[in-house]
Amino acid sequence: MILVVGGAGYIGSQIVKEFVACGKRVKVLDRGYFGFNALDDVKDKVDIVRADMRSVPSYVFDDVRTIINVGGLSNDPTAEYSPEANMEMNVNATYKIAEDGKKYGVRKYILASSCSIYDRGLDDERSDTVLDESAMVNPQAAYALSKLKAEERLFSLNDDSFKCVALRKGTVFGYSDRMRYDLVVNTFLKSGLRDGFLNLHNCGQIWRPMLAIEDAVQAYKLACDLDNIQGIYNVTSFNIRISEIAIMVESVLRKHGYKCHFKLSSSKSGIRNYRVTSEKFRRLGFNPKVTLEQSIENMLIEVLANSKTDWDNPLYYNINWMKCLDMAAEILGSEKRAHECI
Repeated sequence: MILVVGGAGYIGSQIVKEFVACGKRVKVLDRGYFGFNALDDVKDKVDIVRADMRSVPSYVFDDVRTIINVGGLSNDPTAEYSPEANMEMNVNATYKIAEDGKKYGVRKYILASSCSIYDRGLDDERSDTVLDESAMVNPQAAYALSKLKAEERLFSLNDDSFKCVALRKGTVFGYSDRMRYDLVVNTFLKSGLRDGFLNLHNCGQIWRPMLAIEDAVQAYKLACDLDNIQGIYNVTSFNIRISEIAIMVESVLRKHGYKCHFKLSSSKSGIRNYRVTSEKFRRLGFNPKVTLEQSIENMLIEVLANSKTDWDNPLYYNINWMKCLDMAAEILGSEKRAHECI
């Protein structure tokens, strides 16, 4: 059986659906922070345990042989908003789940890590090279740092009977039943439809490794299926400049009758810039198949078909939802802020 931590989330729900379709037995551990609607199609075919990843009951590990951990805080704004929760979930709970899983017979642990670990900013053009898993890293942002710390702790558990794998994913994009509009491609699509323009900071001249959500799901499936896999792997569909993403979004929207234009800014505030190679993982059989254009086309169709056009709904933005629930907890007089109960 496969345990998917964060299995009701943006990526997790798509992993669960794919694994169920392939006939795999799946158990989901999720706090339900964003609800469980994304699993409606398969809820009768999986075991769902509603629990905090920081306090996992031992029975959750019954019959589990592989753990996929896509839980925790998932971007810079949420990590910076609550550094304590970021470390608790992305580092401490990540390690504790692995440690307990090993004790109860789990054989493989697959961590959702991030290529943001490689971010070197824009200050030194000499550092703007394509990086592999052996590259020296020194992440400064809270989110990337938590992922690196989690990797370092996890690999201390590696032995002949327990394999740890860290998939350093590029920035994910594409449609999910638990939709997000706080990821760059998804944000551009939302902005084009809602506002009629696309904002390009630093004139879009920054690099980013990208990963289609469908390819991300296949990466986790491959990592599950390979018997002897362990270590760190970059997982990307391609490297691309942000300006190229914007041009493709504008092209797809124009083809479907939506007009939008570009707003260029020289601002470099909060900019991340890095490129990576996923050749190491490709040699094991990873073969990304979804193009940027295909993903945007599919996202446009699904967003409109499933009425996910209430653009300002905080559910689509991790930081907005966190702040919204914190405000609700404060109004209701809860002793704990919402993110402390994720």
